Amino acid sequence: MPAAALSPASRRTIPDERPLVMHVIFRLAVGGLENGVVNLINHMPADAYRHAVVSLTDVTDFSQRIRALDVPIVALNKAPGHGFWLYPRLYRLFRQFRPAVVHTRNLAALEAVVPAWAAGVPARVHSEHGREGIDLDGARSPYHRVRRLYRPFVSHYVALSSELKNYLRDVVHVRPDRLSQVHNGVDCDKFSPAQGLVPAIAGCPFSPREHWLVGTVGRMQPVKDQVTLARAFVRALELEPALAQRMRLVLVGDGPLMPQVVDVLRSASVEHLCWLPGERTDVADVMRGLHAFVLPSISEGISNVVLEAMSAALPVIATQVGGNHELVDAGRTGDLVPPADPHSLALALVRLAADPQRAAAMGRAGRADAEARFSMQAMVASYRSLYDRLLARPEAA
Repeated sequence: MPAAALSPASRRTIPDERPLVMHVIFRLAVGGLENGVVNLINHMPADAYRHAVVSLTDVTDFSQRIRALDVPIVALNKAPGHGFWLYPRLYRLFRQFRPAVVHTRNLAALEAVVPAWAAGVPARVHSEHGREGIDLDGARSPYHRVRRLYRPFVSHYVALSSELKNYLRDVVHVRPDRLSQVHNGVDCDKFSPAQGLVPAIAGCPFSPREHWLVGTVGRMQPVKDQVTLARAFVRALELEPALAQRMRLVLVGDGPLMPQVVDVLRSASVEHLCWLPGERTDVADVMRGLHAFVLPSISEGISNVVLEAMSAALPVIATQVGGNHELVDAGRTGDLVPPADPHSLALALVRLAADPQRAAAMGRAGRADAEARFSMQAMVASYRSLYDRLLARPEAA
């Protein structure tokens, strides 16, 4: 089946002298990794680089978040399994587009560096954003061997968290001079805090003037572990029954865990205290309507949604996994709790709900950190500098 380019009438390729960065990902759909790619494309200065996106599988409406009209988007409709049979198609694609940089992300797209090397692409960058769902603790040796196998074909590695950087250096044996760490960036203008009173979320049955709303946003899948948050909410109400008068839970997202989450809430007869609207496209508005944010994941890289919550001036309770400790300053911008531990998470919820003024102060501190350390401009500048350096001296980078 030939590669399918989306919307040729609106996404035309405009020949010019800017170097082309071709981003190769497993699937162009809603997700933190994909959101980071789109943010980089949308915020890179127009005179610096042009972009193309290759999805090894399919492309969803999420692609419409790319604002530029000159970004080719190609779907290869890859079947499950190793993509060796895709090598000839990828080779022809790279020869056709002549990218200066091929930028792959996570293990699922790493294999594309081989045809990129064969096609003579000058710079081949690979980013690690987080663990795979079947290797959340990074302990599976077959994945170490796969990454080592592809290492000679990668010009430079990017790790989003210090944990991933250490993994690439110590386990995959990437040379330190071929390894950088770049944090995700957040659009602090889009994810701005509420001015004055917390506004109501469109469609939400709870009023921020009457209730204290704590919530999360993300696809309901095992790695995000919204089930633990549901259990923690139930446990918090057991520990502090008076909270049933004002604490409300908002779970935004859809996915395979939804029935299990609903079952936990129904079994405890607290479903009426929770709102599960499914997937939403107005995440910034949802954030502005909350009083606190929770990320209950059992694995993370550098979480986009935590950065968005911080930018929206929300205190964040996150699990102590991956790069969360690099974002959340425990005791100052939020709290860190062990993963898959409903009781510890419940205690953190009770502490935060019991002191709204302290929670608001944490949110303000998080907003300051987002602006100072995790701005979109800083992320884009880091990638631009890396691309520039690779193209200036590809053999040395």
